[in-house]
Amino acid sequence: MSFINYVINGLSLGSIYAIIALGYTMVYGIARMLNFAHGDVIMVGAFTVFFGVSMQGLNPIAAVFVSIAICITLGVTIEFIAYRPLRGAASSLVVLITAIGVSYFLQNLALLIFGANTKSFTSMVPINPVRLAGGEIVISGETIMTILSCIIIMISLTAFIKKTKPGQAMLAVSEDKGAAQLMGINVNGTISLTFAIGSGLAAIAGILLCSAYPSLSPYTGSMPGIKAFIAAVFGGIGSIPGALIGGILLGVIEILGRAYISSQLADVIVFMVLIIVLLVKPTGLLGRKLQEKV
Repeated sequence: MSFINYVINGLSLGSIYAIIALGYTMVYGIARMLNFAHGDVIMVGAFTVFFGVSMQGLNPIAAVFVSIAICITLGVTIEFIAYRPLRGAASSLVVLITAIGVSYFLQNLALLIFGANTKSFTSMVPINPVRLAGGEIVISGETIMTILSCIIIMISLTAFIKKTKPGQAMLAVSEDKGAAQLMGINVNGTISLTFAIGSGLAAIAGILLCSAYPSLSPYTGSMPGIKAFIAAVFGGIGSIPGALIGGILLGVIEILGRAYISSQLADVIVFMVLIIVLLVKPTGLLGRKLQEKV
């Protein structure tokens, strides 16, 4: 496979990481918490499509919309039941432990329902591969759909935040929850909306991930979720453009590392790059230093 093919595959994988990282960076930027159950929402979205199409004979497009709706409902429910009561907790460690607990709960629930065996996932992408340069460069339909989806999501999300009242409310809550509430903004509703958007994106990312890499298990979302979190930190957690840049760079680095260095050491390379970036720029590529109020 040529270098260009590796880069294209890296862009595809990086686009998936970027979509997942958006969920992390939005929740952190607005609620100031790390939702480590986000990776398992990816798994729930993929299993919903798998169950709907393979077991219920549902139309693939309908299954995708059902998956997004279920993940949105799940995200809002998790925020309401698990995180909202802890919002005033003295230590952020309490919320972090709760997030890990929710993650294990979702994994074990999936194990009980679907079992531990890896399922074969049927691609939801109806686009044929494109061959360029006399067949030397092959761009799969999944790659095309993933990159286009990432671009569309990024543009739409940026426009939503800058041009709509709910988006402006998100910006206000991210700056100062107390002041936003005094100005009449529904802080709880804004945070719930953030979780809804992030969880809907997780469903899309799960479907794209399993379409490109057609296997599914209760642990499918674990490692992509961790890597997407790395991408969010890499780009500057809390920054939407940073999530895009971090995800793309991480995907390209991982694929090139697998191709030219070692497939066994690819994950190690990813973590090493993160460490180097944080040593040079602790806030990430596009992150900004927050002033601590005392």
